[in-house]
Amino acid sequence: MNHLATSKEDILAASRELIKENGWAAVSIRAVASRCSVSAGTIYNYYESKAVLLSDTIESIWHEIFFHSQDEQVFDDVTTCILWIYERLQYGNKQFPGFFSLHSFGFMREERTDGKKRMMQTWGHILNGLCDVLKNDSKIRPNVFDQQFTEKQFADILFSLMLVSMIRQDYDPSQIVMLINKTLY
Repeated sequence: MNHLATSKEDILAASRELIKENGWAAVSIRAVASRCSVSAGTIYNYYESKAVLLSDTIESIWHEIFFHSQDEQVFDDVTTCILWIYERLQYGNKQFPGFFSLHSFGFMREERTDGKKRMMQTWGHILNGLCDVLKNDSKIRPNVFDQQFTEKQFADILFSLMLVSMIRQDYDPSQIVMLINKTLY
């Protein structure tokens, strides 16, 4: 073993690779240490437990999947934004098979507060982004939104449909785009 210090970034990269290759069960302190060519103790210098390591790994996976697009036009209108989100969901499913369903169900069922909190923060970020796009899309018909039907309510509907897509592993956004077009434009 090479007992040289590594970095959190290296540890997270190793954890993500293990998940890509063999799923959640492959991640252990020893497996990550082996992948990084360091001792398990070195990993414990960065992470006090497997649960904390997994929590940070999950956050880094969400970040990889939804890393902010360099193309700001993605956020100019709702349809383009939804197409980008579904493209990223498909990428995430391909890179990390089963991530969405296992992550969501695992943290909700086991009440792991830190992981659940991070997942909810990520989901909140996506939901807030949808609200912003809905508020700023200049192509939306006037008077679509009012006190009875708000941007937030429609964003909640879109987000719920995205969650169902993740569970079903169905990343075809065509029906959602049709709903958007008939409702908003």
